Amino acid sequence: MLGLENLNPTVLALLIPVAAIQIGLLLLAAFDLLREERRVRGGSKAMWAVIIVFVNLLGPILYFLIGREERPVDAVPGPGAMPGWGSPHDPPIVAPPPTEAPPAEVRAALETPRARPLPDAPPAIVIERLARRYGGGVLALDGLDLAVPAGSVFGLLGPNGAGKTTCLRLLAGLTRPTTGRALVAGLDPAVDPIGVRRRLGYLEQDPRAYGWMTGREQLRLIGRLHGLDGARLEADIDDALARVALRDAADRRAAGYSGGMRQRLGIAGALVHRPPVVILDEPVSSLDPEGRRDVLGLIASLRGETTVLFSSHVLADVERICDRVAILDHGRLAAEDAIESLLDRYARPVWRIEAEPGEDAGLGVLATRLRELPWVTAAAAEHGVLTVAVSDTAIASRELLPAVAASGVALASVARDRPTLEDVFLRLTGEREMAA
Repeated sequence: MLGLENLNPTVLALLIPVAAIQIGLLLLAAFDLLREERRVRGGSKAMWAVIIVFVNLLGPILYFLIGREERPVDAVPGPGAMPGWGSPHDPPIVAPPPTEAPPAEVRAALETPRARPLPDAPPAIVIERLARRYGGGVLALDGLDLAVPAGSVFGLLGPNGAGKTTCLRLLAGLTRPTTGRALVAGLDPAVDPIGVRRRLGYLEQDPRAYGWMTGREQLRLIGRLHGLDGARLEADIDDALARVALRDAADRRAAGYSGGMRQRLGIAGALVHRPPVVILDEPVSSLDPEGRRDVLGLIASLRGETTVLFSSHVLADVERICDRVAILDHGRLAAEDAIESLLDRYARPVWRIEAEPGEDAGLGVLATRLRELPWVTAAAAEHGVLTVAVSDTAIASRELLPAVAASGVALASVARDRPTLEDVFLRLTGEREMAA
């Protein structure tokens, strides 16, 4: 039960006197504290001694309560580590990056540039008039209504301070709403937070790892907290490690993991109990381009198997893998729809016309003439390039080139820019001037 059957006898023999010494120090420090409290009110040096000894004693006790995996015969302990024991005071092992490739289904999930919206599906997450007010009158979330279809990959966007992280924390039951309610997999996190967490995989923006545990041990701890055990737990751990390409590094202590490896270990922890809903807060924020590609492929591969709600500042990533997105601004919902629908509704078609050198004057005159046309919403010439925004794509496709040709300006190129999710985002959040 305590996991002591897997301990090396030498370790157990050493642990008993060490624990006795620490308990003795704890009692001496407590006695010193009581003696000094008679003369001095407030803090004392003894208080610090109690805290330090207690913290040093608590870690090993919890560790042995969890149980220690026996090392494989061919495993090589890290520098300074005793057999079967990873000390938190050992120097970290700098682990080389894993060489294993992501699974085939993860790579295949990114082959299409943008996911097609799923057919109508019942919502896995329902948000009704959700609001959260903090001290000082700060309204982080203001009457949010949202539904996330089951089995979809759903992106949550918004500028800093828009309420994204507050929304995700409310869904995870880590804070309570001021008004309104939310349902995650049919349960209200404010009423049954434990039930929600058993059905939810959650990754915060800055995931932490127990450096003195291996990656596999950390996933085993998370799995046990979710009620898993035995062969099923080990199979789920192996599957989660394979999904995030950490199987080769699974038996190294997490203190030697790079930032990207810790991020992937956090994602594995969110997936190990196979939850029906996964919430990820900025899951690719600390990854290099290759790691970001692999994690995006992993998220895309969960489509249809798990409902994924994630926030991100990298709009190109969201546009690449999401079925639907919601854009928050000042705690309110600015827009929510399939990506293609948002592009059609909000992104304005833009043409870019590049003139030959020496045609700047003629390009300025052309811009003035184009602004007078009823279907042109904006036209500006700068550094030899004329940018034209239109309200009607069909008319512009027929009449723009003849109007340009009639001006007599010598052209180098004419191209129509494909609207992006960034165009929609900047228009809805009012940050176009800041971005420029």
